[in-house]
Amino acid sequence: MTIFPTRYSLLSAPALGEHIARCYGLPGVQCRLLLHGVSDTYIVEDAADKYVFKVYRNCHRSRNAVEGEVALLDALEENGAKVAGVVRDAEGRAVQHFDAAEGPRHGVLFRYAKGKCSFDLTDAALTTLGREMAAIHNITANLSLPWPRETFDIDSMLRVPLQKVADSYADNPDGYTYLLETTEKVIGKLHALNIGDFSTGYIHFDYLPKNFHFDEQGGITIFDFDFAGKGWLAADMGNFLAHFYLHKTPVEETERAFGIFLDAYRSVRPLTDNEIAAIPFFGYAFWVYYLGFQHDNFEDWSNFFWGPRFRKDRVELIRQYTAMYCRF
Repeated sequence: MTIFPTRYSLLSAPALGEHIARCYGLPGVQCRLLLHGVSDTYIVEDAADKYVFKVYRNCHRSRNAVEGEVALLDALEENGAKVAGVVRDAEGRAVQHFDAAEGPRHGVLFRYAKGKCSFDLTDAALTTLGREMAAIHNITANLSLPWPRETFDIDSMLRVPLQKVADSYADNPDGYTYLLETTEKVIGKLHALNIGDFSTGYIHFDYLPKNFHFDEQGGITIFDFDFAGKGWLAADMGNFLAHFYLHKTPVEETERAFGIFLDAYRSVRPLTDNEIAAIPFFGYAFWVYYLGFQHDNFEDWSNFFWGPRFRKDRVELIRQYTAMYCRF
């Protein structure tokens, strides 16, 4: 039988449960789909513990890129970072291979991050996050992985995404002109702050509360390093700043809360005044980068996700964020 070309399959949760039970030696496993998106995430439970199994698409993350994420998490765990690490199967393999309808897919079993996410971050939580982000940066600033990961620079975060979405904004030329003009201002500002002198290393680049859990004792576990790559460390702080805008936090409270976070970070790792000044502009780059990503992967959520209304609303979101936080 010839299988018609497929862009995106969804692997059966019961079949995955059987595979995991067999390969990892976890009898009585229950597996259920948690999230169907660019990658698929499953909750895996046995009588003793809970895990997360993530299935990547080959056109989004190659086998080598998945191995790079595994290597990064291994290095972080070995150096004491509070992350949800990788679980290996009975033969010592971290990455599973699946022959899916659209071609090869790869999966990884992760330890479950105990606790829950919190969008209303207390001062104690902000302090914990700041210290842990700095501790992770202390590790990744001196790290060299044997596998490729994306590089976050001016082109990949700003110029290339806008090139990708150009045709899509034919129905909103004013919005696209705004993005082009503002991006050039942001690039000029970053260069004026001597971005070439900023600290670099592997960054998470998705530091939103959905990607870290706090337990009942206030401990943190950070997870979902799918987008991790080489870049300016301050870019991680830029995408965390975006959380306050998404959460509709007033500017005055944002400044107070973010100040607590920064003070905690600086108690563990130095941060220059220019790096701090650049954080809002890295937040702008976060929005533009993911605009390009949403363009590339709209079929993996739904067609309306990349429709005219979404594109128009996204420009307005970026415009409001920039007006609130960026000073040119």
